[in-house]
Amino acid sequence: MYHKIRRNQLAWLAIGLIVGLLIGSLCPHTPLHATATDRFENFAIATGEVDDGVEAIYFLDFLTGELRAAVLSKQRPPKFNAFYQRNIAEDLGVIPGSNPRYLMVTGQVNIRRGAARMSPSSSVVYVAEITSGQVAAYGIPWNADRHASGQIFKGEILPIAITRFRTAAVRDQ
Repeated sequence: MYHKIRRNQLAWLAIGLIVGLLIGSLCPHTPLHATATDRFENFAIATGEVDDGVEAIYFLDFLTGELRAAVLSKQRPPKFNAFYQRNIAEDLGVIPGSNPRYLMVTGQVNIRRGAARMSPSSSVVYVAEITSGQVAAYGIPWNADRHASGQIFKGEILPIAITRFRTAAVRDQ
C-alpha cells in the first residue's frame, strides 16, 4: 500500500512539473521592475528607473527639504556620474521652522519625449507632505548619450505636477 501511494505521489509531482512548464512556456515573458523605498528618522530613500537598465537613487532630508538624486555610470569601474537636487519645502508649502512629515515613493511614467537634448526620465518620484496636504511629482532631465560617455553631470530635479490631496489643515501635536 505504501509503495502505491509513494508511486502516485511521484506521478503527481511529475504531472505538476510538466503542467507548470507548459503554462510557463505559454505565458508572455514580461520583465519585472522593482523599486525600493525606505526611511529612517528624518531621511527617506527610494530607487527609480531613469532609462532602460539605468536607475536613480533618491534621498530626501526631512529637516532641510533637500531632495537629491544620483545615477550610477555604466562605465568601468562604476561610479556615480549624474547628480540632481532641489529643495522641495517651498514647492509643498512647508512653513519654515515647522516639523514637516514627508512620504516618498517612485513610479513609472511615460512622458512624451521630444527631440530635445534632455528628455524626462522614465520614472518620477512622488513626495507628499502630510501637514500641508500637498503632493508633488518630480523628474530628472535625462540624456542617455551623456550618461553613456561617463561625463559627470549636475542638474536640478524638476517639478512635473503639484496638487493638494487634503483640504483640511493639520496641526503639529
